[in-house]
Amino acid sequence: MIKAILVGASGKMGKNIYDCALDTADIKIVAGVDKFNNGANFPLFPTFSEINVEADVIIDFSNPALLDDMLDYAKLKKLPIVIATTGFSDIQIEKIKLASKEIPVFFTFNMSLGVNLLCSLAKRAANILGEGFDVEIIEKHHNQKIDAPSGTAIMLANAVNTVFDDKYTYEYDRHSKRAKRPKSEIGIHSVRGGTIVGEHDVIFAGRDEVITLSHAAHSKQVFAVGALRAAKFVADKPQGLYDMNDILNIE
Repeated sequence: MIKAILVGASGKMGKNIYDCALDTADIKIVAGVDKFNNGANFPLFPTFSEINVEADVIIDFSNPALLDDMLDYAKLKKLPIVIATTGFSDIQIEKIKLASKEIPVFFTFNMSLGVNLLCSLAKRAANILGEGFDVEIIEKHHNQKIDAPSGTAIMLANAVNTVFDDKYTYEYDRHSKRAKRPKSEIGIHSVRGGTIVGEHDVIFAGRDEVITLSHAAHSKQVFAVGALRAAKFVADKPQGLYDMNDILNIE
């Protein structure tokens, strides 16, 4: 049985992960970290320094502000960690990569199996279509999501950009300037409204034809299932940086 500490335990994703873990035979949530206590069915600690429960892995669906304390705790205890929080700065992402030199780190912008397949397909499409097609990405989420664009939109843009040797820039604010669209950019657009769980479109617009690759999540359960799968995968791995491609072998 893999014992997991859940960071962000009182949030919506934390509750989804706990519910999914109840239906998973080989993993159990034994503790949580959250400054809010919602009456969880496991020990809940407001800070990492107060944790007094032994565990095998950390699952993080919280806030970028907790990153430093979480990485320090994981390195101190030599615990593998699954990081599914979004909204990290470039500096924070570098800290995650540095931590992976000491402990196993599973880091992805989206835990969904389908989204990671979409990412692979977008990369494949970019390889086939080449630079003759403009690339635009549209992401849609609920009205409570704080960060924009979504981490998944950035992940999709990065996947496409690797095909073109990372020479494309990302355009988030085209309305502020009057100019034709240059070839050397990927447009990324955010929609926030209602209870949209998560929708992503990658548009390849060429001369007289358009190809659109799409994914829609209809509940947060898809992310919880992926996070638990990642936790089971990384629990016995050596130090290093892992992502969903290591599980799915789609690269």
